[in-house]
Amino acid sequence: MKILVTGGAGFIGSNFVHYILANYPDDQVINFDKLTYAGNLDNLKDVEKDRRYKFFKGDICDAEAVAKALTLVDKVDAIVNFAAESHVDRSILAGGEFVQTDVFGTYVLLETVKKHRIGRYVHISTDEVYGSIEQGSFTEESPIKPNSPYSASKAGGDLQVRAYYKTHNLPVIITRASNNYGPYHFPEKIIPLFITNAIQDKPVPLYGDGRNVRDWLYVEDHCSGIDTVLRQGKVGEIYNIGGESEVSNIELTKLILKKLGKPESLIKPVADRPGHDRRYSLECSKLKELGWNQKTSFEAGIDKTISWFQENEAWWRKIIEKHHEHQKFQQAWYGR
Repeated sequence: MKILVTGGAGFIGSNFVHYILANYPDDQVINFDKLTYAGNLDNLKDVEKDRRYKFFKGDICDAEAVAKALTLVDKVDAIVNFAAESHVDRSILAGGEFVQTDVFGTYVLLETVKKHRIGRYVHISTDEVYGSIEQGSFTEESPIKPNSPYSASKAGGDLQVRAYYKTHNLPVIITRASNNYGPYHFPEKIIPLFITNAIQDKPVPLYGDGRNVRDWLYVEDHCSGIDTVLRQGKVGEIYNIGGESEVSNIELTKLILKKLGKPESLIKPVADRPGHDRRYSLECSKLKELGWNQKTSFEAGIDKTISWFQENEAWWRKIIEKHHEHQKFQQAWYGR
């Protein structure tokens, strides 16, 4: 299979590129990425010389660039779209970029699928489009009720995908995953931020009362779920990919500090995020019917993640030093 992976230099996208190249010797991957602050080709240093891998710098909002990327192989069989603005905090301060990339960019890719007769398009979405749930779990039939500019932009992209399936009968599938964690995670999200801050003996900024609950999914399990959908999923369907590992933010914070041997005095309560969803939970039986199951427990996954950040300190220190605007953003946001 020849796959165009958009956003392949980001956290989940780069892990997916690694997954495909490691598991399918005959597959080819084109990594199409704009290289925004969160896109990092260092994530793919170990595969950059692989003859099955090609990189093309471009923006999914640029139809001509996407079309040029398709010419790097004889015929692209599938597009898997990871490209997105994805940080909720940033969307609250500047939502326009999220609408541009997550909605208009999705439209451009759908038009590309239609024009070039791509055999399959897998759209990577998020459980956040469902909103917050107090009890039980979201199914694929649950209504979407996004509560942040980020999740609203992702929901807008999802609706574009649905519309193109209904109107143009495009071979599209949507996946909605719970919170990911693992190697190459840009250090602005809670797990990599708290790990790297704790290693440096810096405060870890915890929102509100810390009782918000997230369902954690190890990134490699997410990649295997996407791959299952790519090869076996039914066109026009939505598939939830959950970790079935619900943990409150305060429990998560204390666990990370304990495993790193750091004191809980590093915890710095900060004002809660506006519109902060209280709890996410996904029901994943539909995907499991295709034969998928997550393999990594949260306990094992968090150990592997902490070890990776300890062993790859040069990787994340380079990011911190390079992205001064990222540092300023963190200081301004958590100090507000």
